[in-house]
Amino acid sequence: MSPQKSIVFTVINDLRSDQRMDKICTSLSSLGYAVTLIGRALPDSPKLSNKPYQQIRLNCWFQKGKLFYLEYNLRLLFRHYRHRYDIYSAVDMDTLWAACKGAQKWKSKCVLDAHEYFSEVPEVIERPLVRKFWQYWEKKWIPHTHLAYTVNQSLADIFTIAYKKSFQVIRNVPRSKKLNTIPAKEKFILYQGALNKGRGLEGLIEAMPDIPCQLKIAGEGVLLSQLKQMVSDRHLDHKVEFLGFVPPSELSILTQTAYIGYNVSENIGLSYYYSLNNKFFDYIQAGLPALTNDFPEYKRHLEQFETGILIEAPTKEFLIPAFKRLLDDEGCYHALKSNCLKAAQVWNWENEEKILDKMYLEILS
Repeated sequence: MSPQKSIVFTVINDLRSDQRMDKICTSLSSLGYAVTLIGRALPDSPKLSNKPYQQIRLNCWFQKGKLFYLEYNLRLLFRHYRHRYDIYSAVDMDTLWAACKGAQKWKSKCVLDAHEYFSEVPEVIERPLVRKFWQYWEKKWIPHTHLAYTVNQSLADIFTIAYKKSFQVIRNVPRSKKLNTIPAKEKFILYQGALNKGRGLEGLIEAMPDIPCQLKIAGEGVLLSQLKQMVSDRHLDHKVEFLGFVPPSELSILTQTAYIGYNVSENIGLSYYYSLNNKFFDYIQAGLPALTNDFPEYKRHLEQFETGILIEAPTKEFLIPAFKRLLDDEGCYHALKSNCLKAAQVWNWENEEKILDKMYLEILS
């Protein structure tokens, strides 16, 4: 492959915590591609760290709503029309239109990296007109792509049938890590990720009075104030700690010192039901047994390596006995931890990177 081959990826976030895109861009850069990653600038966006690929943030007048999506895509389109790349790769549906138009202008390739079932996320399914728009948008623009991939096999199968377009799979697995051998001072449960609706955090906090363990929540989101109020109302300030945004390097160390991971979402849409969250693999890479959803992809993976306990729903009746089992049954806990270490040798970015390399070589051949 010629080192001059260029790829531009477009996302809707501000780049600071997108570990999947950092892995993808770093890998493709190391394989000889000239990679550019474009995101948005937020009022509180921190300075970007140096990466082996180019990073660009676009400033917008609007920060949310329909006008933001319109403005951001127009800014992407104008930039795509001024800069030629061999591949225009959109991350999710909200930047696909501009990627398709840029690829059409320059007779280049267009790629879709679907991180989720966009028209089935909770924020969309609760708004029927918005949902219909995105369903129309998916059917109109996905067939224009030259390569499409997503985060798990369930979604790949659904998308392939729905859009008559073959989808491949690149899972959001972490890089292999050397484990920290220093034990934690105290046992604690860890949740890492966005504090948004449907993440099972309300049920977790409601269960905490009956769980003999601390809880640390690493992340930011729209539910932060509500969750803090729940903790205060239940007098749980001594048991629940909100850490806010934790940089990836620090989060990796924190995860290795936790005792139990938490990954139990509510079943409030097909995007969640067919999810395969990166935190699921982050916990495994850290050797951390976790509670996780009894959803298709998690069941599929736990059939290969039993790394945690499947939970039907994030409610007290299911959470309390599961947590107590992991806290009280040392034999069960250490068996799950051993399986995590075995799975980490298989479910890691070094193996996933080989699939990514092959896909991009094929699209340019």
